[in-house]
Amino acid sequence: MYWLQKSVAILTGSVLLGVGVNLFLVPHRLMDGGMIGIGLLATYYMQMPPGLVMILVSLPVYAIVFFYDRRLFFHSFHGMLISAFFIDILSDIRGWNMWSTSISAVTGGVLIGMGIGLMLAYETNTGGTDLLAQFLARRYKLRVALLIFLIDGLIVLCSIQTIGKERMIFSLLTIVAVAATTHMFSGLGRPLPPYTIIGPLISRWDGEGEDDILEKINRKR
Repeated sequence: MYWLQKSVAILTGSVLLGVGVNLFLVPHRLMDGGMIGIGLLATYYMQMPPGLVMILVSLPVYAIVFFYDRRLFFHSFHGMLISAFFIDILSDIRGWNMWSTSISAVTGGVLIGMGIGLMLAYETNTGGTDLLAQFLARRYKLRVALLIFLIDGLIVLCSIQTIGKERMIFSLLTIVAVAATTHMFSGLGRPLPPYTIIGPLISRWDGEGEDDILEKINRKR
């Protein structure tokens, strides 16, 4: 059942990534961070397919992860391939954009964040910097969404010479939306935290009814 859910999450996340990139970011020449951002730069200035660039740039990172965390490698490699495929195959929808730059920046970021978050929730990702962030988060117990935000912000800031200040500002808005949505969706499928009030009481007086527990609390008062 888990693998079926994971397959659905990868396919859904990859489609969301493809729509977010092609329908909202590319028409306004906006940037994202990570491998997607590098792929977008290749598209804007060399007319190369962004998905293909993502695969080529991600391969060295996968080689490193293969030697240090085989489980993460085998769980995430197919996610990178499928997401890159959908980013390239959905390139025909770029002409459908009819929204302003600001709306496209936020909406594209939300869709991309949903896609990445769904994949991270099932221990896969789009490769490259997402894989690197997940690798560091697992080894040093850091927030993966925060790491992705920092890496993406650095990449967008480095692209100011190629996209200009105005697009850079909107692109920063995009990665904020990506980071926030990634954080929300990456927790899907995980067990809920235990009760903070009733839980300890039940564990202390196991087997007693709710009325008995309340009566004991009143006695202590």
